[in-house]
Amino acid sequence: MISSNAVTIILMFAIILILGGAILIAIVMRGGKKIDQDKYRSYWLKIENSLQRDQEASYHLAILNADKLLDSAMKDLGYKGTTAGERLKRASRVFSNLNAVWAAHKLRNRIAHEPDVKIDYVTTRRALASFKKALKDIGAI
Repeated sequence: MISSNAVTIILMFAIILILGGAILIAIVMRGGKKIDQDKYRSYWLKIENSLQRDQEASYHLAILNADKLLDSAMKDLGYKGTTAGERLKRASRVFSNLNAVWAAHKLRNRIAHEPDVKIDYVTTRRALASFKKALKDIGAI
């Protein structure tokens, strides 16, 4: 015959297991970190609205800001790395078109590091479309 102390211990152990399982399920179902989509959508609209067809400087600024916005979103979502490139590598599985994201990021690097980079409106729109898709892929917009 089992003593009442043994029954109490078994019941408490069962309760702890059930509660622990419920907590674990809640954590798993919650998913990754959440992000303020309204904030990112607002910033994205500002970037798109800053682009002016006849002003090449606006092309450069839009691409720089789009890359910065994607990097900020990756940081907010917890992707580790000391550079945007490292975070892109860590998030690579999430992107539906990784090559396009890398091409847009490399264009950003050229703008940031090469003094006389010339880009046209179509190239800028293509890069912005890649950044926008990447932001959608990670759930920022």
